[in-house]
Amino acid sequence: MLSALPYQSANMKLQVFVLVVLTFCAWSPVYCATDTPETRHHEADRYLQAIPPKALFEDMADKMATNLPADQRQQFKQMMTKDLDIVALSKAMTDAMAKHFTTEELKALADFYGSPVGKSAMQKFGAYMADLMPIIATEMMKAQAKLNQ
Repeated sequence: MLSALPYQSANMKLQVFVLVVLTFCAWSPVYCATDTPETRHHEADRYLQAIPPKALFEDMADKMATNLPADQRQQFKQMMTKDLDIVALSKAMTDAMAKHFTTEELKALADFYGSPVGKSAMQKFGAYMADLMPIIATEMMKAQAKLNQ
C-alpha cells in the first residue's frame, strides 16, 4: 500500500499540472493560440472592425482639411475619402499587419481599439493628425532644404 503512494502522488501532480495548464488556456486564449497567417488575418480583421479605415480617413480628412486654404478643402476631402479605394486599402492594411505583427499583438490592438477607451482615443486621432501634419510638413521641407544645399 505504501509503495503505491509515490506513483499516485506523481500521477496526481501530473493531473494538477494538466488542469492548471488547461485552466490557463481557457482564461487566456491568446497565450495558447497558435501564431499562424490565418490567426493573424483574423485578428487584423478584428482590428479593422474596431477602426474601420473608411471612418478613419473621413475623420482625418475633415480635421486635416481645416489646415488648408478654403478653396482646397473640398478637393482634399474627396481625395481622402471618395477617391480612395477603401477595399484595396483595407486588404493592404490587413496583409501588412499580418506580415509584421504577431497574433497576440494584433489581438491586443483589436481589444484595445474595440474598448471604450480605445474608441475614445481614436475619436481624437483626426484632430491629433490635423495638429501634427503642418509641423511634419515644415520639418520635411527643412530637411529637404538641407539636403539640397
